[in-house]
Amino acid sequence: MYFLLILAMMLSLYAQSNISNTYNKYSRIANRRGYTGAQVATQMLQNSGIYDVRVERVAGNLTDHYDPRTKTLRLSQSVYDSTSVAALGVAAHETGHAIQHDVGYAPLSLRSIFVPVANLGSKLSLPLIFIGMFFTSNSGNMMIDLGIIFFALSVAFTLITLPVEFNASSRAITLLVDQNFLDEGEVGGAKKVLQAAALTYVAAAIAAVAQLLRLIAIFGRRND
Repeated sequence: MYFLLILAMMLSLYAQSNISNTYNKYSRIANRRGYTGAQVATQMLQNSGIYDVRVERVAGNLTDHYDPRTKTLRLSQSVYDSTSVAALGVAAHETGHAIQHDVGYAPLSLRSIFVPVANLGSKLSLPLIFIGMFFTSNSGNMMIDLGIIFFALSVAFTLITLPVEFNASSRAITLLVDQNFLDEGEVGGAKKVLQAAALTYVAAAIAAVAQLLRLIAIFGRRND
């Protein structure tokens, strides 16, 4: 169990380093057609028949995201105005989420439903387990079990996120190629950026599952 946790930690550290290095590398390479991230996102949305999604600039670095509640696609400063291959890959990826929302992509809908549950689970799981440890009665065990269930819900959200992110990246590469935003020689760079980003989600999922198994192993013995 500890080996799994250490492995998850090492993978997470590698994933963070990899995305940083990969993004920095391809953020220095401009696309030959001179498109900015904002232009690509806007054009892709229009080409997909989506006209009710706003494309906005947001502060921060790699804070790009699509908000299905307000139908807003937010691109960070380093993506919105940038003409880099990395920026176009990120902008296309977030546009992929907007398209998922428009076509009713099931895993995205499921993830949206899980958001409040996952938020509640992440906030309550560890406090419940911690408080339950001070009781030796059935009520203490029940609190610990409830805490583990809440944690499991947040882990489920992490796992549901994987197909959503992979599909958005797949859509992004297809759109970048089919709509001629990137040349053939530039697509590889965008792919590497999105693959590096995907690895961070995989690492987070493995770490979450490892932690859940650890909690079950520890407190399962306590219940025995």
